[in-house]
Amino acid sequence: MRVVVTGAGGFVGRHVAEAFRTTAHQVSALDRAALDVTDPAAVARAVSGADVVCHLAARVRVRESRADPAGYWRTNLDGTRAVLAACGDRTRVVLASTASVHAATDVPIAEDAPLDPASPYAASKLAADLLARDLAAAGGPGVVSLRAFNVAGPGDTDTSRVIPALLSGRPFRINGDGSAVRDYLHVADLADAVVAAVDAAEPGTWRAYAVGSGRGTSVAGLVDTVERVTGRVVPVEHGPAVAEPARLVADPSRIGRELGWRPRRSDPQRIVTDAWRYSA
Repeated sequence: MRVVVTGAGGFVGRHVAEAFRTTAHQVSALDRAALDVTDPAAVARAVSGADVVCHLAARVRVRESRADPAGYWRTNLDGTRAVLAACGDRTRVVLASTASVHAATDVPIAEDAPLDPASPYAASKLAADLLARDLAAAGGPGVVSLRAFNVAGPGDTDTSRVIPALLSGRPFRINGDGSAVRDYLHVADLADAVVAAVDAAEPGTWRAYAVGSGRGTSVAGLVDTVERVTGRVVPVEHGPAVAEPARLVADPSRIGRELGWRPRRSDPQRIVTDAWRYSA
């Protein structure tokens, strides 16, 4: 099969492109320099003849999205619209979505959890999901949206995210007592989920999957793990508590049941170890 991966120059995209290469597919890995996803003509040329399109190109920083909502909607929604419009009705499409389309809750978050995007980033990704749903129902390409939790692991250099920040050696700020719990997903496990999702992207259908480890790790616990793996103390600065959910963890049972996917690498020790070895 010919597989097109948009956003292939990014952290997740590099792993996804490699996952498809190892399964002997013909892969066209398109980074931001090679493809502007908001240019419909360029997108049409890029995906022409593709059997599978993995659309990963997006803007993903929550705080930045609040400063530039129009830019986020343009890339994340209009870019998705261009990709889907360029796909034939037999093309299988996998979209990188986000768990942040859901309302915050202490209950494990599955696909049917209430929707409540709290940022322009999350809202633009939810809009892309709903567009894919509606186009599929109208006879468009089959689409699977993977709503990933906190993706981490080797190759992530974005110190606005927790694990790269902890590994940077610079002071790390904890708001409150560090008890906030999040679900960390190894990037290679997400890449496996993308590959597995292709078979589920049946023509004329759309479905979403929650993709996470199903286990929670506190910020304080992650600091301890980083110190054990690296053998060095993480310089921590404490600030006042902020309003944030106490616990956000996936319920990935549906993707396990329907696609046979498992988060085989997503324990915090493995994630931190792989990220540390890559950066060393």
